[in-house]
Amino acid sequence: MSAPATLFVNGRIFQSGVKPGTNAGLSHPPTFAECMLVRGTEIQHVGHASDEEVTTARAAGPDAVTVRDLEGKTILPGFVDGHMHLMLLGQALNKLDLSRCKTLDDIQTLIREYAAANPDAPRILCRSYMHSMVPGGAKASDLDGLDPQDRPILIDSKDLHTTWCNTAGIKDLQAESWADVPGGIIERDADGKLLGIFSEAANITYVWPYLASVATMQERTAAIKAAVAAYHEAGYTGMIDMAMDEGAWDALQALLAAEGSIPMRIAAYWLVKPLKTEAETVAQVDRAIELAARYNASTTPDCRVVGIKVICDGIIDACTAGLTEPYSHNEHLEVPLWTYEQLEPVVKRATQGGLQIALHAIGDATVTMVVDTLSKYADPERRPRVEHLELSSERDAVRLGENRITASIQPVHADPAILGAWPKLIGEHRCKRAFAYREFADNGAPLALGSDAPTAPHSPFGNAYVATTRRSFREPDVETTVNPHFALGVCESFAAGTEGAAYSCFDDHRIGVLKKGCKADFVIVDMAWEKERLKDAKMEETWYDGARVWSFSE
Repeated sequence: MSAPATLFVNGRIFQSGVKPGTNAGLSHPPTFAECMLVRGTEIQHVGHASDEEVTTARAAGPDAVTVRDLEGKTILPGFVDGHMHLMLLGQALNKLDLSRCKTLDDIQTLIREYAAANPDAPRILCRSYMHSMVPGGAKASDLDGLDPQDRPILIDSKDLHTTWCNTAGIKDLQAESWADVPGGIIERDADGKLLGIFSEAANITYVWPYLASVATMQERTAAIKAAVAAYHEAGYTGMIDMAMDEGAWDALQALLAAEGSIPMRIAAYWLVKPLKTEAETVAQVDRAIELAARYNASTTPDCRVVGIKVICDGIIDACTAGLTEPYSHNEHLEVPLWTYEQLEPVVKRATQGGLQIALHAIGDATVTMVVDTLSKYADPERRPRVEHLELSSERDAVRLGENRITASIQPVHADPAILGAWPKLIGEHRCKRAFAYREFADNGAPLALGSDAPTAPHSPFGNAYVATTRRSFREPDVETTVNPHFALGVCESFAAGTEGAAYSCFDDHRIGVLKKGCKADFVIVDMAWEKERLKDAKMEETWYDGARVWSFSE
């Protein structure tokens, strides 16, 4: 007996024609088919109303084939988030959101209100503060006294590179016993007293494992389910996790054991931290190799370990990104968190083990270092990638293409509403080199679009809007643009957020495109194919494996 079939007619079925690494340009026109036939979990045909496959399906009758009139709406491939943090996103959905705050007073007011409204919470967990909200520098005493119960207050910075906590939080973390770690920042006053600010490797090494340890397995699996549901609503059917660790991986396996499957294509990059010795650091790569041998495209194609992730520098807003020139406001020259010598054995071992390699690089000095490393030691056939690329040189943009290094970019980070501090921090002259996506594409680098959720909004249409207009999705009334000459075209933006992201983790043979034989992962959208109107697109339905998993009407 044939599997159930659905014929979608009278629509605009997106056929991008933009292969990863091709220079599509700003004006590449999209191609649309009229009809799509889905049978079971796969796409059986994409074409026109007069095609034999379509007329045969119609003739089979309603008992065999359900016909859906799209009424002119658009079908796009299910989006694949090229860079996100699954567990952190799921947990963040239940944290107090401080992203709309402008000042320390705003932050304190929100936390007071939240503490009063949630008297039974063991801790007050918040997210999305920006360093610019506290220009004098955040410290524990700013948060003390906000909660009458004096519970631990822990706040994630928007970029997840820093945790800010109160004095009760310092005690809860037992941070007084922490030793300094390579690449980590534990802020102290002149007398050595902790200030409640833990950044970079200190945050990853100490705070993240602590938060995982206080979360029950039930809470962790619930966070994953919440993240998947939120992503279905946004139009995603795939995600690439960029900081997988033991706690999150155990929760994924527990959820799979309990429910049999997770309706999301998940590819994971194992987080490698800088440890005291080379042997300890490389041992983390060996753990990723071990997991990839067990969980891969052949054995568990929808939940697999594909490579390693190394965070090679911080961020510009916190003045921890590695730059070739000193920061403009304080003349401090920040170097990458990893040296070339530290990174070399990690990249070599990952390459020997057949893993993909993803290197976080935001500052121009760090970008140069990681491109040097990948160019020399990574196998281009394994599709190495650089994450973020927020400030880069023209020469490195060329080298990305020359070495087939994927530019894994998050246009929502180029939103002008959040970049107000950059001219002061790095100077107007360097701001002109920010988010040079056009150069990456023109020089032949494969593009993969991601959101970096929960550090930024995860709407794929918001991502495409910023990529193509260089205007604000967060605050649409803001008229400022960020280097519009570096904009991407509409067609190449959507291709990079679907096939490009799938390509980046070797899944483009089955997802990210709408063609015969591919998985029936797609979204139905009411939208106009104009960059200025992308922010107004309305998601109607999300389909995964040939079944509807989210609908606006339900």
